[in-house]
Amino acid sequence: MTPLPPQPISPLDGRYYPIVHTVGEHLSEAGLNRARVVVEVEWLIFLTDHAMFTTSPLSVDDKTALRQVVETFGHAQIAELAEIEATTRHDVKAVEYFVRRRLSELGLDSIAELTHFACTSEDINNLSYALTVRDTVDQVWLPAYKAVVAALRAMADELKAVPMLSHTHGQPATPTTLGKEIAVVVYRLERVLSQIEGGEYLGKFSGATGTFSAHLAADPEADWPALSREFVEGLGLTWNPLTTQIESHDWQAELYDRVRHANRILHNLATDMWTYISMGYFTQIPVAGATGSSTMPHKINPIRFENAEANLEISSALFSTLSETLVTSRLQRDLTDSTTQRNIGVAFGHSLLALDNLRRGLIEVSVNEARLAEDLDHNWEVLGEAIQTVIRAEVTAGQSNIEDPYAMLKELTRGKRIGQAELVAFVNGLDISSGAKARLTNLTPATYTGLADELVDHLDV
Repeated sequence: MTPLPPQPISPLDGRYYPIVHTVGEHLSEAGLNRARVVVEVEWLIFLTDHAMFTTSPLSVDDKTALRQVVETFGHAQIAELAEIEATTRHDVKAVEYFVRRRLSELGLDSIAELTHFACTSEDINNLSYALTVRDTVDQVWLPAYKAVVAALRAMADELKAVPMLSHTHGQPATPTTLGKEIAVVVYRLERVLSQIEGGEYLGKFSGATGTFSAHLAADPEADWPALSREFVEGLGLTWNPLTTQIESHDWQAELYDRVRHANRILHNLATDMWTYISMGYFTQIPVAGATGSSTMPHKINPIRFENAEANLEISSALFSTLSETLVTSRLQRDLTDSTTQRNIGVAFGHSLLALDNLRRGLIEVSVNEARLAEDLDHNWEVLGEAIQTVIRAEVTAGQSNIEDPYAMLKELTRGKRIGQAELVAFVNGLDISSGAKARLTNLTPATYTGLADELVDHLDV
């Protein structure tokens, strides 16, 4: 058998690449290296701006030229870094040499020794990961997440008055509205969204074991913690003053747990939508040319929700591993976080793929109100709750002497199918006030939805 040409192992880099490629703009080896260049360049500019070691601030043109190294970072630079790393066998050292080459080309050799000054690799890496994760969340993942939430919000509002039989424990239960049930998901998702948007992205910049030892040896008079804080915050990150060699990754654990939480809520949505489709509450809109089954031509399979379900499970598993393992580092440093963090993009990629499928799945279904009405009309026994509750109120108000109304309705309805006529006759035979009888005999499963439609409006409170 002829060997295949080189192929991607991950489906994210193959079949699904067109959907998730934007994650790679940040959370890929190239994206990480570009962020490393950002940190190295900005540290150089920072040191010279503060006239450290008798340097002078760079000219505007020199700063622009240095920052242009980042702006023009592309295929040629990726290849050059790979070539350098083949010799150094160290990715961050390769970035340092790459930056030094640019300084030489720009005639800035006089500040070359300030490249990577007093830095351990983790000083560069932790800031680079913070930048790339932040940008992935803000520019890629959150827009996709918000698009799904917006679609669900619109559905909740549109369907807030459409009655639907509930199925607690999978059994017919007190009716609700379809919009209210979707609004529950929106409320959950928006609550987690606010937590994610309020999260911190921490960074350290304090040397080999977080003590500023090399910094102090080079300049005992400088206020290195203050300079470190100014630099980290200048990158738009939150300064972490107390670390070992590594930034402790607690902010990452917090973020990944929240994204995983959002994933699990979305997973609940996917399984519920799949179930509603199987019950006929939603019908799937045929897509021209699409095939549901290779042998059963009538089928339209709920593949969007199935795909989302599977990818959310994979993403959640990866985020769980990330949040659990990254918070542990042996003594002042071990390298387990290095390999682990290279999978952050994979975790976000699977979540992004799921979000895309959910968004598309939601616009490929329509509500089958006739089927919803049919189910309600076949389950009049769900009004047993209303009847026994009204009797309890009547007894409490001295309008009735009925004993144990719950047991009475249990005997009438449990495990049985009864219709409108039987319920009306039963109510008319009760020893309750005429007003109570009128309320109950006018009730139908479709109107027994309480405040469900009004509750949807709480999304805007």
